Amino acid sequence: MGRTGLLLASLLALGGAAAAFEPALDPRSLAEAIDLGQSRINDMRSRFHMAYRVEVMRAPVDTIDVVTPFRRIALDAETRTRAGERLYGQREALGALGDNPARVDVVVELTFHPLNNYVGVPDFTVTLLAPGGARIDPGAISRAPRFGPRLSSALPYPYLTGGAGPQNGTALTGGLVVASFDGRALDPNGTYVVLIRESGKDVAKASVDLGRLR
Repeated sequence: MGRTGLLLASLLALGGAAAAFEPALDPRSLAEAIDLGQSRINDMRSRFHMAYRVEVMRAPVDTIDVVTPFRRIALDAETRTRAGERLYGQREALGALGDNPARVDVVVELTFHPLNNYVGVPDFTVTLLAPGGARIDPGAISRAPRFGPRLSSALPYPYLTGGAGPQNGTALTGGLVVASFDGRALDPNGTYVVLIRESGKDVAKASVDLGRLR
């Protein structure tokens, strides 16, 4: 097993002890995230991503994914590597973080009833509830429609903030809701409830422990 394989194995074996959400990534963390994304060991990479996903399965909510800065770099490196790009280093990683490097995205995957009459993704909202009940609203929220079946169970990265319109009469079957939070305002070891609502009514909720993520 090479250096990257040993790194992945150690990170996964240590689990929560090796975790703890990092709102700011130092050069070592950037390098580790890049190695994860570029790894050829699909099973280990899949296990890493599983920790960031909650299977909700309460219609219309399928899953909730948390994308921390560390995972964003891993996803970006993975996507570019699959596309055949060979050169991906810290410059590209910093570019992926952009002008809001501490951003944490909560990505909600939706599947609608086949007989729905939506013309776009409804105005679902996503908020975080801290221990004690304090409410944290996202700085931005976007919605992307999906036409046709889901082609993969993996998080569609880069996730869209728009989305192509229907083709050949294809019905709206689902979509994504992406809520972006300021990671600097979050407790790196905190447990938060992700609350999804529509028209003032609770649709689904799930607990996310940032202390078990990076």
